[in-house]
Amino acid sequence: MKNLNYLLLFMSTITSCWQQKESYDATGTFESEEILVSSEIPGKIIQLTLNEGDTIGAGKVAAIMDTVQLQLQIEQLQSSIQALYGKTLNVMPQIKLIKDQLEVQKIQLSSLQKEKIRFENLVKSDAATKKQLDDINSQMDVLKQQMNVSQQQLKVQSNTTGTQNRSILSEQEPLEKRIAVLRDQIKRATIHNPVNGTILTIYAKESEVVLPGKPIYKIADLKNMTLRAYVSGNQLSSIKLGQELSIFTDNGGKKMKEYKGIITWISDKAEFTPKTIHTKEERVNLVYAIKVSVENDGYLKLGMYGEIRLNKQ
Repeated sequence: MKNLNYLLLFMSTITSCWQQKESYDATGTFESEEILVSSEIPGKIIQLTLNEGDTIGAGKVAAIMDTVQLQLQIEQLQSSIQALYGKTLNVMPQIKLIKDQLEVQKIQLSSLQKEKIRFENLVKSDAATKKQLDDINSQMDVLKQQMNVSQQQLKVQSNTTGTQNRSILSEQEPLEKRIAVLRDQIKRATIHNPVNGTILTIYAKESEVVLPGKPIYKIADLKNMTLRAYVSGNQLSSIKLGQELSIFTDNGGKKMKEYKGIITWISDKAEFTPKTIHTKEERVNLVYAIKVSVENDGYLKLGMYGEIRLNKQ
């Protein structure tokens, strides 16, 4: 009878363990999307007031980089643009000189035309010789040729000087583009936090010189955790996206704390069972990963184990 009692107690213990083992359908660990925040420009950090564990909102200023060198480069380029205008040729004095010469020639031509009319009348009355009239016509022809030359000079001077000036000022646009790039870098020197979350790790300090891409800090949204778990192929047909699950975590001793979670992702590829993961059928070799979104009440931590109970649909 005593042996029978021991046997019954042993079977009860085995059954209890088996039931406890089978009380969940899968296990996993809690994780969150971690973001490494880095500077887009090289330089010295002149402001970084973050501490590990701080909660910071999206869009808040997280760090500021030194921009003195960038500002000096902008001023240097602006001076180069001003210097370009000093290299351009002022065409107005030459043009004014030619125009004044044309005005004199026009006055002379007008005077010769009057003289021509007067001599034509004198020739008709035999008061002057035809040679005198021919001399006036010759002077008018020479003067007209000189006026044509002056007009050509005016055109050439304007075109030549304009071409030279355009060639010099063509260097202005690339310099202005370079200034725009530097101003954009100055804007990027103020690092804005990308997401609402908690600072997990800080990799740099104030006054430290960093390179582009080097992480300054790591942040994650700990208010919404993700339980990454694995289910067997047999369980795959009983779950779907958006399905609500019961999540259990250790709450001290033998107590378990329950959370509600929603399936947000189901892998479409099978993989070998990770050594640290247990499924309902431990002998299963291939499993499918799933992600379950769980609202964190502050007690869930990264890397903490969670057990899943499927709420059958």
